[in-house]
Amino acid sequence: MSYDGDNWGEASGTWIGNDASHAYILAAAHTFDMPPAPDTYLVRAASGKILKPDRAWSHPDWNGDTDTRTGWDLTILRIPGPLTDMGEAPWLYNGDDEHGRLITFVGFGSRGIGSVGQQDRFYEGSDKAAAQGMVDQWVGPEKRLKEDEDGGNYLGIYLPHEDGSIENPYDGATKPTTPLVGLLGSGDSGGSAWLQIGAKWVIVAVNSNGDGNANYGDSSWFTRIQPHERWIRGIFPGARFTS
Repeated sequence: MSYDGDNWGEASGTWIGNDASHAYILAAAHTFDMPPAPDTYLVRAASGKILKPDRAWSHPDWNGDTDTRTGWDLTILRIPGPLTDMGEAPWLYNGDDEHGRLITFVGFGSRGIGSVGQQDRFYEGSDKAAAQGMVDQWVGPEKRLKEDEDGGNYLGIYLPHEDGSIENPYDGATKPTTPLVGLLGSGDSGGSAWLQIGAKWVIVAVNSNGDGNANYGDSSWFTRIQPHERWIRGIFPGARFTS
């Protein structure tokens, strides 16, 4: 996504399907003002075509604060006209078996390495990038949201050092599970986190936020999809869910 059409990667989003006359993009609420304006960003499709959203909905329980509402950090954008060159619409996960699983997350944001974190010198342009992380922190949604208290409903991953020298705050592994471990960077917000189940890939969460500068020992957090099926279907009834 881009504010002005010149600088891309200011936020990310994921196409989740079409109805007869529109396409729908799942993104992060914290990258928008409240209420969200559809013209906040231009959207560039995989084909390179520049699109202008005509509607935007943020989750009604989003309060503008990732400290307390990471689990509700969702916005849906509507694009005039369906996108017909995107292949099959993705599956959204409505199960609760993410803990201890390896997720792969995608975005167009900043790049870096664990020793120094994200830096401009690692950014190579407009292509999306992916990294992986083990879900060591699984927090379910609070049944009653209270002002200024954590509402839950998120996944947390941690970036361990190769020598195992940093304690994992979630009691998980202290060494990387794969060579592809990483964290979210600025601009990855709104991208998607995927879980492979057999031969199928499903979207389990939306990229939300992180601490530090994406260094070794830092963490990233993701908004779980599962509790929001009803809200997503209320806007886009054709969204595909699977457990």
